[in-house]
Amino acid sequence: MKTLALHNGWMVTNIQRGASWCLGLPPAYAGTALLLGCAALARTNLVAPMLLLLILRQAVPLGVVTMGQSLTIRCRSLDLSVGGVVAVVAYLLTSGVLATVSAPIAVLLSVLFGAGVGAINGMLIVRLRASAVIVTLAMSMILTGAVIALSQFRASGDAPALLTVFGSVRFAGVPLAPMVWLAILIPFAAFLRLSVFGRLMDAIGANPKAAELSGLPHLRVLFIAHVVSGITSACGALLLLSFVGVGSVTLGNDLALNSLAATVLGGVTFGNGRGGVAGPAVASFMVVFLFNFLTSFGLGEAGHLILQGAILGGAALTYSLRNGAEQRI
Repeated sequence: MKTLALHNGWMVTNIQRGASWCLGLPPAYAGTALLLGCAALARTNLVAPMLLLLILRQAVPLGVVTMGQSLTIRCRSLDLSVGGVVAVVAYLLTSGVLATVSAPIAVLLSVLFGAGVGAINGMLIVRLRASAVIVTLAMSMILTGAVIALSQFRASGDAPALLTVFGSVRFAGVPLAPMVWLAILIPFAAFLRLSVFGRLMDAIGANPKAAELSGLPHLRVLFIAHVVSGITSACGALLLLSFVGVGSVTLGNDLALNSLAATVLGGVTFGNGRGGVAGPAVASFMVVFLFNFLTSFGLGEAGHLILQGAILGGAALTYSLRNGAEQRI
């Protein structure tokens, strides 16, 4: 009887630990599982392997942008200039402005442009202590407005062949883009977990004032986070172009808000990187799958805007509830 009681107690303890672990997971995991279950019942074609791989490829640009966005949010900042960076990169590569240079050089210049925008954002936020919301939103508006003005003289066209080939290449039936995304995610996660920079980011996000008083380079880390966000925004634009194939002034205009939602739903909130790198990646797939799922029911542009607002509101509510629960504990 004593052995049986010990065995039952061990089982109850493990069940409690398992339940606690599941409840501690970012909302994106449960949301993705729920969406896949609903699709399996209502839209079985969406869970077919080939279509899932296609949706995964669609999620890659958002997933890459979310990587940089998660860094800024972990530092208690954010980046709303993503849409402007994507618009400029798409215009540079499809309007013929960089036609005199080779495609690899044009791609490199686009990434450097993203880094430059991130550096300007970071400099204004760090040196002038300006609001990240105002700085990055203003940057996005300036860049988007410049693209709209320039497109009146030289319209956007087709993406370079290098990008379209990259977007269509498959290995054993698997698109190349998700493989590249995974190849970036793994070392990115290892770097944040094992490096001094990752530990500094956790310390600064947890308590910026204490980090400043302790002599930690909190401003430098914040600056680097915005530079990385600019680079990932440019990379997201390249990946989006490889999938779409043509440029547009509205290309990627929803990436900034969707990346914010994916970051929070993935378990990364202001000053808290509990979701790591995997959580926002799963959330990126969840957001794109949700749009595809509802589009299969005839959801139009107005419905997409409503859904986007609902996702952002849900992400904000999730953050508020979790933050309140942590404070009570």
